[in-house]
Amino acid sequence: MRFAFDRPTPGAPRFTAYDEALVWVIVALLAIGLVMVYSASIAYAEADADTHNRFYYLVRHSIALTVALAVGWVAFQVPTAMWQRHASRLFMLAFVMLILVLVPGIGKVVNGSRRWVSLGIMNLQPSEIMKLAACLYAADFTTRKADYMHSITKGFVPMAAAVAVTGILLLMEPDFGAFAVVAVISMGTLFLGGINWRIFAALITVGGLSAVGLVMSSPYRMERVVGFLDPWQDPYGKGYQLSHSLIAFGRGEWFGVGLGNSVEKLFYLPEAHTDFLMAVIAEEFGFVGIAVVVGLFAWLVRRAFHIGMESKKLERFFQALVAQAIGIWIGWQAFINVGVNMGLLPTKGLTLPLLSYGGSAILANCIALAILLRIDWENRLLMRGYKV
Repeated sequence: MRFAFDRPTPGAPRFTAYDEALVWVIVALLAIGLVMVYSASIAYAEADADTHNRFYYLVRHSIALTVALAVGWVAFQVPTAMWQRHASRLFMLAFVMLILVLVPGIGKVVNGSRRWVSLGIMNLQPSEIMKLAACLYAADFTTRKADYMHSITKGFVPMAAAVAVTGILLLMEPDFGAFAVVAVISMGTLFLGGINWRIFAALITVGGLSAVGLVMSSPYRMERVVGFLDPWQDPYGKGYQLSHSLIAFGRGEWFGVGLGNSVEKLFYLPEAHTDFLMAVIAEEFGFVGIAVVVGLFAWLVRRAFHIGMESKKLERFFQALVAQAIGIWIGWQAFINVGVNMGLLPTKGLTLPLLSYGGSAILANCIALAILLRIDWENRLLMRGYKV
């Protein structure tokens, strides 16, 4: 294994060829998340009978962020060729974890969902690890099967089967939101890898019909859709979360009510520091705050795709697809979360990447972005004539 700080050839730079702008955007998002998690969770933490500590969620989020950054630094040291070599094994590991979380006594049930495995100091959510594994595996599969992208049986069916089986496990938790993200990552990577457009069009049609079927077959999902269409019809029931999120957006207006001055986070808006963190940002910083956060995400996604295009020019096809898959993941999940908060999409339990409270999500995001930085770092060295 060659580490990032090794000298590939005499005179090669140690750590001077990294994307400083990308690093600062990531740091900005993580910093905003840290501040807003504290702001959104103060009331809940103080009122909790077990803690009575306003810093409870801030401390736990800070610990998770420290661990995630440390693991991300280690991930940056790993050459992308090694990630490619072990992509299938990582996917199988994540798959096994999805099975284990369903086993009584191993999986931890919270709010009726069995999505976590307790590790003592923190809970691990296998679905977040699966999102990372899906980026790597889909890129590896598409690279290996590049000659069969126009074949349904060899280029599409194997990947579709892997996604379908993964989806069954995620729906058993249940975690429809994670399934939607994994499916979009996998199919989006196949599309970028050159899959036949007719197959892709058929896939979109089948996927859309399947999503409608899943919603109609589940009473609680149907309730969420009905509440999304008209939250004011039942503001104390199905539309409770969304109605209070919309109130938060309305109170924020252009510049917000000021940091720490949100009213909706005071026991009105459930999950204010996790799924509905954007609503608190909107209330405290208004349209300007939302524009800044969305702008940072847009820049990050654009940069991920640009890194992917640079990799493709260097004929590093696995790296190109991984970079773009990470962009799809971050962009799609952020889009869903913001859309849910604004009432544009039905309520789904998906966190805002890099910002929301949650150790597993922060860990997976930091590892993914470390890999993205590593891809860019290797590209820069290759363009300067060095080996990686």
